[in-house]
Amino acid sequence: MSKDEFDVVVIGSGASGGAVAYTLCKAGYKVAVLEKGRLIRRDEFSKDELAYCRRDIVTPNLFEEYHVIEEKVNGKWEATPTYDSGWSFWNGNIVGGSSNFMSGMLHRLHPDDFRLKSKYGEIEGANVVDWPISYEELEPYYTLAEEIVGISGYYEPHPYEPPRSTPGFTQPPTRENAVVTLLDKSCKALGIRSLVTPRAVLSRDKGHRKACYYSNFCGSYGCSSGAKGSSREALLKPALATGNLTLMTNTHVKYLHTEQKDRVNSAVAIDTVTGKEKKIYARLFVVAAQAHESARLLLNSANKYHPEGLANSSGELGKNLIFSGGGSGQGELHENELKEISFGELMQTGYFVNRSILDWYFVDDWWHGKFKGGSVEFMFEHQNIISRARKNNYEEGRLVWGKALGERVVDRFTKQKSIRFEIFNDWLPNDNCFVSLDPTHKDKYGMPVGKLRIGAHPQDIKVGKYIAKKCEAVLEEMGAKNIYSSISADPAQNLVAGGCRFGNDPKTSVLNKYCQAHDVPNLFVADASFMPTGGSVAYTWTIYANAFRVADHIAKILKKGMPG
Repeated sequence: MSKDEFDVVVIGSGASGGAVAYTLCKAGYKVAVLEKGRLIRRDEFSKDELAYCRRDIVTPNLFEEYHVIEEKVNGKWEATPTYDSGWSFWNGNIVGGSSNFMSGMLHRLHPDDFRLKSKYGEIEGANVVDWPISYEELEPYYTLAEEIVGISGYYEPHPYEPPRSTPGFTQPPTRENAVVTLLDKSCKALGIRSLVTPRAVLSRDKGHRKACYYSNFCGSYGCSSGAKGSSREALLKPALATGNLTLMTNTHVKYLHTEQKDRVNSAVAIDTVTGKEKKIYARLFVVAAQAHESARLLLNSANKYHPEGLANSSGELGKNLIFSGGGSGQGELHENELKEISFGELMQTGYFVNRSILDWYFVDDWWHGKFKGGSVEFMFEHQNIISRARKNNYEEGRLVWGKALGERVVDRFTKQKSIRFEIFNDWLPNDNCFVSLDPTHKDKYGMPVGKLRIGAHPQDIKVGKYIAKKCEAVLEEMGAKNIYSSISADPAQNLVAGGCRFGNDPKTSVLNKYCQAHDVPNLFVADASFMPTGGSVAYTWTIYANAFRVADHIAKILKKGMPG
């Protein structure tokens, strides 16, 4: 085995791993980023729907690497490998991770998200706790991420908009489709305030990155201009330019090796191309592999010092896994019934809807009661051609075909446009949502795969359905037809957090307030694993901000010469 020595080894190159590497390389430290996937350069990205949405070009083959998912069926927990279900929990295993494929709709958590238990008290069946840090402690890092990553937008004061230390964004909003005129007017008629969505997409050139070129394909696809604020573009490229970053692609970490109880000595990794194994040494290790995989890595790193998993003296490792609650809905705007704007304006491709609603972030309703709510994003339906062409092609249970099918597809693409909403609300942590090691299934490297039990709290569904009704009313006011919504206990697999909860008490948490393992001082976990609750927005901006905060703390430790 070869021997490499670094100040810091970072496992994973996504939003959190990139932020840690950027900060430490800029501070002059030698950092190795270990990424299981390959490097795809900007000019290699395409809008090939088959490649990116229907095949495994950027994720592992499910027959080689997979998860086992436990869901309750008829009152009993049933486990199914994802190679049978096709339900993939991989979210972009390439340099930059899933940040390459996000739509970039980013919001800060609200200050009350950090004190959910204090705000709302105990919730039966949920393991809700306050965070060990406050919004005020994280706010400077939200601002830092906003500048470095490049978040465009327009700030408008709102009761549920978190306070800012700067008056506005450094980049103006991205261009908007004329549908926002109709949406804004409809919201106003219903007494609702629509807000411009902060988006990790450049509206103006920034350094080596070009502004958005409005391809019409953002979510699910890599960006060919560098406008999207992915870890690859915004963080790893500048880190490489310092000369202090070693980027090791096709490097899958099987486990972390310890030779004494309170210190990680090396990462044991395998070259996914050659199959050769090696140890990579460092003074300090940062796990940033995505929440469920980070917990799995630490569980697979069990040894005589840590028999239940590395840094798991509390027994909390893998527990309180969380996703994003909510769901989505959609309606159709038709040519012959459109209000306020022309059909030609509606059909202009590429421009964003760029509208959010925070009015229901906290609900105090005389009929439904007082409870934590959620946020809403409006957008056009995903522009994938194949999936759009396949929709609504059945009549009375039978497939429409021939000339009738052709006419229906043409009408769908030329005479109407679908607008949708996505709801984000808290997925309450509970005892039936966790990741463990499957006792029988192993991946192609011989390591036990992650077994994810997915149990949602009933409150999640209640909140989602409440907000969905409000959103359907907005679409009705806009004149949309064929409106529907879907609120499910099945989570979207692209927003995963928890499993390595941080806190002040080593008996009830895996990490301290700086995301440093209580049991192993030279081990940090920087991805969304640390989150004890998820808030009611997408996690990405918080992941970036917290990773910058963690990296600052690591730099201070290294400056003091510890751990050595």
